[in-house]
Amino acid sequence: MASPGAMVNSGLKSEPTQLALALDHAESLAREDFLAGPSNDAALGLIERWPDWPSRTVLLRGPEGSGKSHLAAIWARESGARTLSPRALEGAEVPVALATGALVLENLAEGRFDEAALFHLLNLAREERAYVLITARTAPATWRIEVADLASRLRALPVVALTGPDDALFRAVLVKLFADRQLAVDESLVSFLTTRIERSFAAARTAVARLDREALRLHRPVTRALAGELFREP
Repeated sequence: MASPGAMVNSGLKSEPTQLALALDHAESLAREDFLAGPSNDAALGLIERWPDWPSRTVLLRGPEGSGKSHLAAIWARESGARTLSPRALEGAEVPVALATGALVLENLAEGRFDEAALFHLLNLAREERAYVLITARTAPATWRIEVADLASRLRALPVVALTGPDDALFRAVLVKLFADRQLAVDESLVSFLTTRIERSFAAARTAVARLDREALRLHRPVTRALAGELFREP
């Protein structure tokens, strides 16, 4: 399946060519809708190589919106993994969390989890030879962790990083975010945004949401002109 970025028509110069992309408003987490690029190639390769992993517990690290959750969802469907928030992890729940032999621990962050419960989880996963995929924005090596054995265990985990998008991927992400909201876009709008907003996945999500919200409020289409008003040039 071609990436959304490939559908932007830059060949017609007489007037913008609208893209009628009829997708659900909710972001699709299907494998065919994952936008691959140099920034996430290693992480995607890891997911697709499962169960041939360097360790049964691995960590995906990357900024907000970089694709960690999408990759985790792809792997969860393939492996039958449950998905759990670290904040919901308690000691008594650990055996249940590993009941299927695979677990996604989503968005692990410093100071926002029960250290004893996580240490118990990692120990039990090792004993039962279960697979655990952890996602986080930063590497545990930089965190303050009171349980020394847990700190050592986390720092020893294989870490695969996702980085910021290159130009082609950033443009494709913008188109997909609009498509997820059933919004038609043209080349001039995408080109304008790529030069006016921060080159990050989080900024792309914020910009698309803002344009959608303002277009609805003003009863106007999402166009380059509207973007020019919201993201004014210096």
